Amino acid sequence: METIFGNLQGLKSSQLKQLARLYHQRIPGDRLTTPEFSQRLAAISTEINQPLCAYLNRRGQVIRVGVGSPRQTQIPLLELPRYGAERLSGIRCISTHLKSEPPNEASLTSMALQRLDALVVLNITGTGFTKRGGGATGYVKEAYLAHLTAQESRVAIASPATLTASSNIPSPSWNISPPLSLDVLTDQDFLDLVEALETDFRREFVAAVVDADRDSVLIVGVFTVNTTPQQFQDTLVELARLVDTAGGDVLQTVQQKRSRIHPQTVVGEGKVQEIALTAQTIGANLVVFDRDLSPAQVRNLELQIGVRVVDRTEVILDIFAQRAQSRAGKLQVELAQLEYMLPRLTGRGQAMSRLGGGIGTRGPGETKLETERRGIGRRISRLQQEVNQLQAHRSRLRQKRQHLEVPSVALVGYTNAGKSTLLNALTNAEIYTADQLFATLDPTTRRLVIPHADTGETQEILLTDTVGFIQELPASLMDAFRATLEEVTEADALLHLVDLSHPAWLSHIRAVRDILAAMPVTPGPAIVAFNKIDQVDSEILALAQEEFPLAVFISASDRLGLETLRQRLALLIEYATSSR
Repeated sequence: METIFGNLQGLKSSQLKQLARLYHQRIPGDRLTTPEFSQRLAAISTEINQPLCAYLNRRGQVIRVGVGSPRQTQIPLLELPRYGAERLSGIRCISTHLKSEPPNEASLTSMALQRLDALVVLNITGTGFTKRGGGATGYVKEAYLAHLTAQESRVAIASPATLTASSNIPSPSWNISPPLSLDVLTDQDFLDLVEALETDFRREFVAAVVDADRDSVLIVGVFTVNTTPQQFQDTLVELARLVDTAGGDVLQTVQQKRSRIHPQTVVGEGKVQEIALTAQTIGANLVVFDRDLSPAQVRNLELQIGVRVVDRTEVILDIFAQRAQSRAGKLQVELAQLEYMLPRLTGRGQAMSRLGGGIGTRGPGETKLETERRGIGRRISRLQQEVNQLQAHRSRLRQKRQHLEVPSVALVGYTNAGKSTLLNALTNAEIYTADQLFATLDPTTRRLVIPHADTGETQEILLTDTVGFIQELPASLMDAFRATLEEVTEADALLHLVDLSHPAWLSHIRAVRDILAAMPVTPGPAIVAFNKIDQVDSEILALAQEEFPLAVFISASDRLGLETLRQRLALLIEYATSSR
C-alpha cells in the first residue's frame, strides 16, 4: 500500500484502502483536476470527516496523499525539486475543506513555501447532494484556485550595507480566484497557467541575477537578553562582512528576540516558517546563523527551511580555507575543519550506513558513517602530529632569534585593523592587503630599524604580523592555530592595533584582550596604537585619547604618526627586555 501521510488516527482499513487507491489515479496533463477525481477525493473526505490533500506532478500522477490541511501535509522542503526562484516546483495540491470559505493564510503560506504550481481548495457539502440520475455524488459545493504571482515590489539583491533593513522582508504574492463551479475549474488549461506564471517569474528575475559562483545568503540573528542592542547590530554587520569575504551576497536579514535559544531550532517555530518563506521569496540558497549551531539544530533547520544552513564558525572556516597560502596555513585550516566536521557526521541518512533490513545487510558489518568517522579521526591525528612538528620548528626559530638577542614585537589586533598595511609601511614589506576580514593568515616576520630608547642609536627588532582576532574566535581555530598564536605569546612585547574608524572599536579592544587573556602563556607588555585616524572625526579621536592616554595615534595607509610609533616601540622594547 502506498504511504498515507498526516493524521490517520481512527481511520478504518477500508478507508485507508480508499486513500491508497488514489495513487492509481491519473489526471490529463493539461487539466488541474477532473470532476471524477475531485468528487472521489471529496467523498472520502466526507466519510472520514477530515480534510484531504492529494499532490500531483505535471504528468498528472498522484505522488503524495495526506490526511489534513495543506499546512499539515506539506512535502518536506528538502524533498522538493530545487529549480530556483524563477520556476515553480512542478507539483500541485488538490485539497478538500470542510467549511465553505476561501483558502486560509496557512494554506497559502504552505503553497508559497513549496512553490506549488497551484493550490485547488474543494469546499465540500458534508453529505453529498443528488445529481441527475440519482445517487449522492455531488460532494463539491464550490472550488477555489490559488497560485503564486510575480512581485514587482520584490526586494532587489542587496549589498551588505543594507542588510539590517529586516523590516522590509518581502511577503509572497498570490492570486485567489472567486468561488468556481467544478465544471469551470476542470475546464482550466493547467499547462497554459503554469507556462504563463513561470514566464512572469523569469522576466522578474532577469534583473536580479546573482553570480552563480556566489551564494545568495539570508542572515538570521537571534537577540538574547545577555546582549545589548548595539552589540547585536554590530554582530550582524560583522557577519555580513564575513559572508561577503567568504564570497556570498547578503540578500536579507531576519531577526528574533528571545529570552533563551530554542534547543531544537534556535528560533521559534513561527520564525522558522518565516525564514523558509523569506528564503523562497528572495531566492536565497544559503541561511547563515549568527551563532554556533549544534549538528541536531542544523539538521532540524535544513529539514524545515529546505536550503543549506551554516553557522558563523563555518563561514570563518571557509574564509580561512580560501586565505591559507603556505603549507603551514593549509595544514592548520584542514585540522580546524575536520575537528568541526567530526561531530556533524551523524544523521546524514541511510546512505551513510551499510546496516539496514533484509538479506545481506545483517551481521557484524560496520556502518559507512563509522568508517568515515574513523578515517577523519586518523587524519586529525596525523595533522596534529604535523602541527606539533610545526610548533617545534617555530620554537627553534624563536630560540635562534633569542640567541641572537634580537627583540621581537608581535602585531595583534582585530581582523581588518590594518596590521599588514602597517607592517608594509614600517618595513617596506610587500604583504597582501585588502579591505577584507582575515585577508592574511600566515604570520610574517620582518626586521624593523628603530632608535634605541637610551642612546638614540639605531637598533633592529623583529616585527611579526599575526592572524587577526575576532569576537568569540571558534575554539577549533584557537586549537588548530596554536602554532601561529604562539608567535604572540613568545614575543617580547605586543603592538595592539585598533581600527578607530570602526563603530565597535571599543568592543574590538575587549575581544582582543579576552583572547590574549585566554592564552596558556601570558603575553608580554603591550602598547595600543589607534589606526585610520584620517577616517574619524574629532569627537571620536578625543574620546579615544581620553580613554587611552598612553596610546599612539596613526594612519598606516597615509604614513601618519609612524615616527612617534617607532619611538614608542623603542621604549616598549627597553621596558620588556629589562624586565626579563
